[in-house]
Amino acid sequence: MTERRYEPVTLGEIKELAEVGRPTVSNWRRRHTSFPDPIGGTEGKPLFDAEQIGKWLDERPVPDAEPHPDGTQPTYGERFRDGLRLRRLVTLAHGTLGADELIVQALAVAAMEGEGGGSVEESLPAGLLSDFHGADPELTRTVRDLIAESGSVGAAAEAVLRLAGRLESDLAMDATPRPVLELIDALARPVLSKAEPTVVLNLCAGTGDVLLALDVHDGENQVAAVEPDPVRRKVLEYRLLAHGAAGEILVCAEPWELDAVRPGAAWSPAPGDPDRTASRFPEADFVVTDPPYASGEHERDEEGPLRWVGETIRRLGPRGQGLVVVPSWTLSRPRGGIVTPNARMREDLLKTGAVEAIVQLPRRIHTFRTGAEHALLVLRGEVLRPREPAQVLLIDADRLARRVGDAWPENVVGLLHSGETPVSQEAQCMPTVARPGSASLLDGRSVLPAHRLASSEKGLDHFATTVEARQNAYAALPHLKQWIGDLGVGRRENRAEHFKVGGQLRAGQLKLLSGHRIRESDIGDAGFPVIGREEMLGALPIGERRIMLEDLAAYPQSLMTEQGDVFLLTEHGVRTQVDEAGGCVLLAPVQGLRIAAYRKYLMDLAEGETVRPESLWMRPHALARLLAAPRNQQRGSGSLVRRVSVKDMDLPQLPAEEVADLEAVLAETERHRAEVRRQLSALDTLAERLAAGVADGDLRLRKRSDPGSRA
Repeated sequence: MTERRYEPVTLGEIKELAEVGRPTVSNWRRRHTSFPDPIGGTEGKPLFDAEQIGKWLDERPVPDAEPHPDGTQPTYGERFRDGLRLRRLVTLAHGTLGADELIVQALAVAAMEGEGGGSVEESLPAGLLSDFHGADPELTRTVRDLIAESGSVGAAAEAVLRLAGRLESDLAMDATPRPVLELIDALARPVLSKAEPTVVLNLCAGTGDVLLALDVHDGENQVAAVEPDPVRRKVLEYRLLAHGAAGEILVCAEPWELDAVRPGAAWSPAPGDPDRTASRFPEADFVVTDPPYASGEHERDEEGPLRWVGETIRRLGPRGQGLVVVPSWTLSRPRGGIVTPNARMREDLLKTGAVEAIVQLPRRIHTFRTGAEHALLVLRGEVLRPREPAQVLLIDADRLARRVGDAWPENVVGLLHSGETPVSQEAQCMPTVARPGSASLLDGRSVLPAHRLASSEKGLDHFATTVEARQNAYAALPHLKQWIGDLGVGRRENRAEHFKVGGQLRAGQLKLLSGHRIRESDIGDAGFPVIGREEMLGALPIGERRIMLEDLAAYPQSLMTEQGDVFLLTEHGVRTQVDEAGGCVLLAPVQGLRIAAYRKYLMDLAEGETVRPESLWMRPHALARLLAAPRNQQRGSGSLVRRVSVKDMDLPQLPAEEVADLEAVLAETERHRAEVRRQLSALDTLAERLAAGVADGDLRLRKRSDPGSRA
């Protein structure tokens, strides 16, 4: 009888090893006659042959899983077999060893089985022998079996590292996502494919994901990695040994160590070489940095995230290229009255012309850091002269990924090489130096692509579509034919320029009203109306929720709205509404915008004074509709909740007469819409009451006039 390679498994173990739910396994067994039969156990707890289960699961691809590098789809069988191989390691992790300690010791065994076994002790990384000899015999035997089953030491090391996610180790949380690795590799190809040897530096190398993806350890290239964290540095060194690459890559704890003399290194000065600068690690052709940013890092820190960008530029050669992953908030925080270190470093980078492109990465790109958004800075080593204006290519890969799916990395590479895109909302070049009538990246605002990239809708004739919409309204609302017929629509000879709402806020033309956080217990059905998310989404009518004045006194920062204020909800788009009466309280995340000159305008009207159109640069209904236009809807950013920054919205520069005409049309349109909503509400209430009465058996319904036979 052939000896089984693995012990039989239960239904619960199949669930755990295949990483599915228990109902999924039960459904597989019930619905598929081909599911393997039990080989033992009891009726309540049957046992199955592990190899038969693995073969059966090979026929079932994992839906929505990330494809393998060769394009094939992962299967549940692969997951199941990986789980079988690592089951003993997981069991050991639940004992006295911690997750990180287990992974380090297992990788130490793999490293010694690989290139480390044939190296002299002096050439081995510090601590390797200690970790190897400290490994439990069962752990050593398990790793060696894993090497035999995987076919190589490198494959076994990768399987061990995949345990980090299952064991909830921090090592997995900072791993560079595969799509980002593909993008980095594609951008590095032109540099690394040169005939001459290349100098490559990986700052904040982590556990070596980027280095192994680039595959630069060929013995000719000069490669160095910097990793400050001691545990990750150990994992990096052992992982490189397992892949046979440790002797070709210099690993340091801090960047300054690259400047120290290292006798015996490939880039050390030759004997008698008078050029002592050769004792340093040379200027790099390619520098890549993906630091594990923590949520506690703020923009006022002198050692903030952008310091890695400065270190990358310092290490780049004249014709080198640098790639740095940064949290998106470093690019989106505006420059205030007090210049923060983050804003200062960002402006310095743009002034020197070191930034070639800013690529906003797709949201939720990190499996474990789903609440964070990131961007990739593409840096040039040859810094432009201060007087020479620089252009920065802004790429919104998040929007691009929604259009092209998983092909977004190659599309980003194509945009960087050509600088052209059929969709201007996805990529545009912007200058760093201000020109008359144009925006620049040094105006103190956000430089995040989602906030900057906005343009008129492409392939759309606004005149033709508006005329068509007017004709449709004419047919649908015959009682409004006169009013609709009076709406004159014409083409503008010259496209209107735009200005940012943030500029109007700074100039005092607009005032931003923040929403407040009020306890639910303080909100009732009497007092002042409150406007929250539910009211803006239409889930609750305005006025149903209210707050008494004495309860509102507990919130001294709260402000009452005035007539003409505009309510805004900027989550997952932009929703606006005009406050026709005033006296409302805003609940976060709802905000408000107040036209500074509108109150005096109303007072002048009330006193019967003649008010000229030019006395008011903007009006409420016009402001509300222009803010909610598609060009502002698309500016959202944020990984979990897409929010649009009010300050980054823009408005067209229109003559006061046009604003007055637009306000009159939109106000009348809103009046007709309110009338239609009132009619719909009355019909909904009538249908609801009729159905409720008949359903309870209290009403009998019949028509008083006979329309004819009832079919």
